[in-house]
Amino acid sequence: MTDIAGFIKTALVVTAMIFIAIGLNILIQSIFRWASKHSKRLIRSKWHTFLVKRKLGHHVLLLIPGIVLYILPYIAFKGRPDIIRILHRADIIYMLIVMIMIGNSILLAFLDFYSTTDKNRSHPLQGLVQGLQVVLYFVGGIIIMAVLIDKSPTVLLTGLGASAAVLMLVFKDSILGFVAGVQLSQNNMIRLGDWIQMPDGSANGTVEEITLNTVKVRNWDNTLTMIPPYTLVSIPFKNWRGMQESGGRRADKCLFIDMNTLEVCTEDMVADIRKAVPLMDGYFRSLPSDKHQDSLPTNIQLYRLYIELYLRSDPDVNTALDIIVTQKEATPYGLPIEVYFFTKDKAWAVHERKQSDIFDHLMAMAPEFGLRLYQRP
Repeated sequence: MTDIAGFIKTALVVTAMIFIAIGLNILIQSIFRWASKHSKRLIRSKWHTFLVKRKLGHHVLLLIPGIVLYILPYIAFKGRPDIIRILHRADIIYMLIVMIMIGNSILLAFLDFYSTTDKNRSHPLQGLVQGLQVVLYFVGGIIIMAVLIDKSPTVLLTGLGASAAVLMLVFKDSILGFVAGVQLSQNNMIRLGDWIQMPDGSANGTVEEITLNTVKVRNWDNTLTMIPPYTLVSIPFKNWRGMQESGGRRADKCLFIDMNTLEVCTEDMVADIRKAVPLMDGYFRSLPSDKHQDSLPTNIQLYRLYIELYLRSDPDVNTALDIIVTQKEATPYGLPIEVYFFTKDKAWAVHERKQSDIFDHLMAMAPEFGLRLYQRP
């Protein structure tokens, strides 16, 4: 009966100590919330929003009850070193957990702040922060386990060395993702907002998130594709950032001309083209006045020249970049005339509409030069 009474007394004292610590924590947290709401200097701080969001102050104040609980056993159980040792061990585990929470809050608050800066687009740190979180939890777990079994953490780490192969297997994706994330960032291979395209067609869209284990891509049909970072290091992929940062977006198509309609222009044809296509007037004026029939151009030559003049006169075409109109090798489907140029507006819908308008016009103008586009019967 004496042992039961002593156990009940000890349990009541421990419960009272816990309630004292909880009450103290509630009081301190209330004072802190009041101070943080009424402190203009704290509110004006650019870190305030991120620290409040990640509850850093709340987690730091949790250490005060832990300190109190570390001191109270000396008062309540004086002369009972066995009970003091058990309570101290439980209290140390509590404080270690709180410290892990504080470290995690600091990492997340830093990541939130960094995400608002311009550097985040070119050097995202989410994967690095996640890697540090893994290290924090792993080291914290080792120390907590060492306190529980009353052994030195180095003993546990030495024992874990024998199972390193198993750990490497368990954390394989995280390790590969961390190393790949560093490579992607240092080599500037990928940024948030980049348009990337995988060769197998699994992803074709905008990078929305780069984490330790995945790169999230929102495809143009609004589906999401998750790609392991090490895949982007080991497999070639296309990044359209260069196009987005350049002065235009490329259009490259062929017009197939029916070869039966190719001919050398006559004087009458030249006069008709000059009258029907005012844009060609400058070219005809530059020709020698004593030209002979064998020096007249072909209708396909004039058509190619017209295409180039038309593109250079279009305000939506970037004339500072390449404009190429060339004849390709003849095919069973006609003579290909390749038209290569860049539109100034790089937005997908605008670019597609503009290049369609241009090619609509070029196809409609072919008959003015006595040409016919090939169309298989």
